[in-house]
Amino acid sequence: MAENPPESPADYDVVLLVEQALTDADARQVRSLHEGLDEPVTYHVLLPVDDAAARIEAAMGSVSGHDLVPGPALGVPAPDLAEIAKETKDEANTALESTLAALEAAGASATGQIVPDHPIQALAAKVAEIDGREAIILTRPHVVAEFFHVDWTSQARRKIGVPVLHLLEHENFDEQAGGGEGASLI
Repeated sequence: MAENPPESPADYDVVLLVEQALTDADARQVRSLHEGLDEPVTYHVLLPVDDAAARIEAAMGSVSGHDLVPGPALGVPAPDLAEIAKETKDEANTALESTLAALEAAGASATGQIVPDHPIQALAAKVAEIDGREAIILTRPHVVAEFFHVDWTSQARRKIGVPVLHLLEHENFDEQAGGGEGASLI
């Protein structure tokens, strides 16, 4: 009777929701969280695309002075929403490629996609699709949103059924713990 070969371990799938391109240091830090696992780790990166209409609205609001009263016509041609949407999508694709390259340079296996829809809905869908084991959210500090628990991490913890870790982009573990610049409120 022939012995069956041992089953290879299933991948340990981690979904990364990132706000901007990861640096090499960010990628090494993420990879370090999973060193020593017996299963092969695969990272699935989600990078949201800026909303072109919101970008125009914000720019126009700063030009006019306030949001409630429209500013005077400045003789500036109306922005091309389609062109701005293309630029933001191109920027997101470039940031995604850079992030995947940084993860691969850190020794990680990674796939990725840009997300045009709500980031937390995309995160929940990806975790369900791949049967993800955990989610990591990397953002800049958003103190007010975090205080009111409306930040991505708080939303994700309410929506998905896997552990969610929030890391600050471009800060090492010591800085995030208050040992450096960090986002400390003290």
